[in-house]
Amino acid sequence: MKTSEFREAIDYKRIKADYDKGLSSSQIKQRMEEGLDNKPVESPSKTVKEIIADNVFTYFNLIFVIISVLLIVVGSYRDLTFMPVIIANALIGIIQELRSKSVLDKISVLNAPVTSVVRDGEVITVPSKDLVLDDIVIFKAGNQICADAIVVDGNVSVNESLLTGESDEITKKPGDTLMSGSYIVSGTCRARLEKVGRHSYISKLTLQAKKTRKGEQSEMIRSLNRIVKFAGVAIIPIGFILFYQAFYINHYTIKESVQSMVAAVIGMIPEGLFLLASVSLVISAMKLAINKVLVHDMKCIETLARVDVLCVDKTGTITENEMTVSDVIRASEEYSEDTVLGLLSDFAAAQDADNQTMNALKKHFHRPAGRIAISTTGFSSEFKYSSVTFDREAFVIGAPEFVLKERLAEYKERIDEFSRKGYRVLAFGKYSGIPDGKELLSAVDPVCFVILSNPIRENAPETFRYFAEQGVEIKVISGDNPVTVSEVAKQAGIKNAGEYIDATTLNTDSAIKDAVTRYTVFGRVTPEQKRKFVRALKKAGKTVAMTGDGVNDVLALKDADCSVAMASGSDVAAQAAQLVLLESDFSKMPDVVAEGRKVVNNLERSGSLFIVKNIFSIILAIMSICFGMKYPMEPSQISLISVFTIGLPAFFLSFMPNKDLIRGRFITNILLKALPAALTDVIIVGAMIYFGNIFSVGPTDIATASTILMSIVGMMIVYQISKPLDVYKLGIWIFCGVGLVCCMIFFSDLFAITSMSNRCIILCVNFSIIAEPCLRYLTLIFRKVRNFFIKEA
Repeated sequence: MKTSEFREAIDYKRIKADYDKGLSSSQIKQRMEEGLDNKPVESPSKTVKEIIADNVFTYFNLIFVIISVLLIVVGSYRDLTFMPVIIANALIGIIQELRSKSVLDKISVLNAPVTSVVRDGEVITVPSKDLVLDDIVIFKAGNQICADAIVVDGNVSVNESLLTGESDEITKKPGDTLMSGSYIVSGTCRARLEKVGRHSYISKLTLQAKKTRKGEQSEMIRSLNRIVKFAGVAIIPIGFILFYQAFYINHYTIKESVQSMVAAVIGMIPEGLFLLASVSLVISAMKLAINKVLVHDMKCIETLARVDVLCVDKTGTITENEMTVSDVIRASEEYSEDTVLGLLSDFAAAQDADNQTMNALKKHFHRPAGRIAISTTGFSSEFKYSSVTFDREAFVIGAPEFVLKERLAEYKERIDEFSRKGYRVLAFGKYSGIPDGKELLSAVDPVCFVILSNPIRENAPETFRYFAEQGVEIKVISGDNPVTVSEVAKQAGIKNAGEYIDATTLNTDSAIKDAVTRYTVFGRVTPEQKRKFVRALKKAGKTVAMTGDGVNDVLALKDADCSVAMASGSDVAAQAAQLVLLESDFSKMPDVVAEGRKVVNNLERSGSLFIVKNIFSIILAIMSICFGMKYPMEPSQISLISVFTIGLPAFFLSFMPNKDLIRGRFITNILLKALPAALTDVIIVGAMIYFGNIFSVGPTDIATASTILMSIVGMMIVYQISKPLDVYKLGIWIFCGVGLVCCMIFFSDLFAITSMSNRCIILCVNFSIIAEPCLRYLTLIFRKVRNFFIKEA
């Protein structure tokens, strides 16, 4: 959008309310009736209609409808046994997505952005969507600007990086414009909303912080898409050729030709695989939501399970959010203790409690001496200081490296002594000029050093021990002194915490690239550097997760493979992240990782069952075409095998606990697990057809024998992938086996199971015996191949 377009006036009568009183209740009601509220243009989640449509109107469902119509036309009603499975699949998908929508929408409401607004002379908090045109809102550090506004009182520093791509802070004073999509870095102001809802930038951007990159998918979903697309393309030509060959060349009846074609096509369709993956992710998202972890983007559940580098901040992650003043050390005898405490109290009184440091200072220094502030600058994350100018003197408090400049060497030993103990040290001193929030032109004359501390989170050592055991490397990226951060990291039990570096020395991309692989702790990191660190780690082939809670974390959160925010942090960090820890409890992270590993590992295991049938059906269909024979099995027999050796075991096994490390690529793993059983099926069913023809066994007998043989191999592979067995897995295996046998005995007509001739029984028994060593040796071969691929990866 062009600037001229932004400045166009909205054709409504404007209300210039006093910034101390705001709009009245009647004016709010009028604005609501006019539709001038701040509701987003797009719904944040799928509607019920969209969920139903996504699960019903799919490519494969269209194929199944066509197949059903063909079977009905030829009168083969028995072969419609696959329809209940398809309907059940669609219903499960719809029900699970609706349940997930309900849970996530409720939690999203609890975590929805809110804004402080002045109405009827009182300051109240309302959901950002309920703001109206001309509302007087109050913005503080960490707040996301939810609608286009103009500052009417106060001064703030604003980061517009989400709009412009530049991370420089811009000072905004009365009369300046605040753009929705940017956020407040420091200071407090009151602003009048100029454009809301569909008229504002936020509606067109939908906030880059909330958006995911279009079309981006996790490795698992990309792999499943490839499998589904391949099957979707292959079934059409193979289906046509099979029908043409059976009807026009082999001169079977149209009913037999359709049955043959449908059996092959049904076998090639992985109808439950993609659904199983979607349902698994949805259920995981629901479980995490119940445990107070909000999932903005479900693909991150898998991504976090694959993470091998986790970037964390010190404050709020390793330590508690609350900061306290531990001591005050005078720099010289020039100022008495009472004078120092009075100066710090006056300084703190003039500042807003818009960050943890200033909040700690205001709580500790609460006995002002009465000095009147004539100007202030809020804390700058870029220049690491804040300031207050009194009548004739200006005072600054900030990071010693930034405010002491060339005088740092005089006090370095004293500062390092406290830093080595895990304390944060701030230098408080007198400045010769008038600070403007930008870089100081000269060193301050130190008055004292304020010693701050954050207690280590009680469960932090246990959490970091878990990640060390799981092979996840920790990188501590902080804006604090690297010595301090290193000591805190040691206390938290982070491996290699003694390897630290001052990020101010990393001035080139090559230096950053080298540092991210060598060091564990990074201090004095700027917001832009955090982003560069994440990018450098990704270029090094790492899967990177980033945690953060402040506005200075948002750029890195956007670039990380998986981003995690604390709900107690800034609005923009929570909205930029894929996962939000609603209780700001970092100890929840192992549970999230375990949930992701369970999903991926179980889908690799369960998904291989689906692929067995698909590979077998494709190979057998191609063999039928090449050798000019009719596809040997009927649709109802394929459905019977699918239910008890694929669908039911895959569904139940996909929810078993599984915390194993993820090794190798998803598509390679799933194919190498499926190939031994698929090839075993091809060998024994192919042999059954070949020798059945030699010994003049009828086609119905061959079909029944093939069904039995495939069922036996299916139960073998279910048993194999269920290892190590426990009572639950053994119960699933026995249930599926009994169900399979019962259906063959009591519902034989429904599933086209006929009595077999003695010759056929003998062949079936022989090939059943051969199946076990065939599967065992093929499994050993492909296991070696799989281990080779994993080693290469």
